[in-house]
Amino acid sequence: MKTYTLKNSSGASVVLSEVGAAIVSINVPDAEGKLADVVLGYPKAESYFGDGPCAGKCPGRYANRIALGKFTLDGKEYSLPINNGPNHLHGGPEGFQNKVWESRQDGNAVEFMYFSPDGEMGYPGNLKVVARYEWSEDNRLQLTFTAQTDAATVINLTNHVYFNLDGEGAGSILDHMLKLNASEFLPTSESLIPLGESEPVAGTPLDFVSPKRIGRDIKADFEPLRIGKGYDHCFVIDGHMEGQLSEAAELWSEKSRRCVKIFTTQPGVQIYTGNWLEGCPEGKNGHIYHDYDGVALECQHFPDSPNKPDYPSTVLRPGETFEQAIIWQFGIK
Repeated sequence: MKTYTLKNSSGASVVLSEVGAAIVSINVPDAEGKLADVVLGYPKAESYFGDGPCAGKCPGRYANRIALGKFTLDGKEYSLPINNGPNHLHGGPEGFQNKVWESRQDGNAVEFMYFSPDGEMGYPGNLKVVARYEWSEDNRLQLTFTAQTDAATVINLTNHVYFNLDGEGAGSILDHMLKLNASEFLPTSESLIPLGESEPVAGTPLDFVSPKRIGRDIKADFEPLRIGKGYDHCFVIDGHMEGQLSEAAELWSEKSRRCVKIFTTQPGVQIYTGNWLEGCPEGKNGHIYHDYDGVALECQHFPDSPNKPDYPSTVLRPGETFEQAIIWQFGIK
């Protein structure tokens, strides 16, 4: 597995991999200046292929779920492999996260490219995707996705990195504090497909408009939490404007005082509290990851958008360029 290390003058660094265009580790300082790796991952390259958690990787062609693995585009129905209950998840079993991407380093940046042929996992169109990571002097990691197609298709890209700001292997993230710039969420069916219109988080355990501990309400008697065994919900980012960066989330640990602010051009953020990490491949440094040992904050378009005409469009056509960005700004709080 080919990896790249980007390091700034303070010694903080990011390690990236050609498998799934993955974030393998992010080493950033705590309040006392001590560096630690805050990203869950594996020591063995082969563990990154087909892992359930999709740790640190970029899933596609369509991140998140498509109901029953079917969608209709320009009057034609397409069928995709079912790999998550009754639904299609993260582009299917041979999604982008399980592919070796072409790669090159460009100074303080690394570019990964994947060419997805027409018909791969049932999707139409030959699609070329580039994921470009840049690491700055002030511990900011920027990921920019671009993509082009030769036939109408659907696309939704994110990165599925899991954070534990006390250090990977440090145990549960349920004491981490989370603040979301999202006053609405997408209620879902039993199989985690959005039902349609968004609803206010106010008065529910999904309200992170004011910061609170992730674990405070995770066991609340609330159907959406019961369905997912924790948080696995898409939140609608307030004030989203297409092509404009907006703040999606802030996550921090009162123990290490590390924090990360997340900005994106995408309309939603899926919060997944690692509810099914148990049994995943052995982690770094001999660590065995358990449920709730990491949290993913996946900036993306909404699940099942190809079947929901009222949602922001995920259709990409020839002559257009898909372009989205995610920024993780690390610091001390």
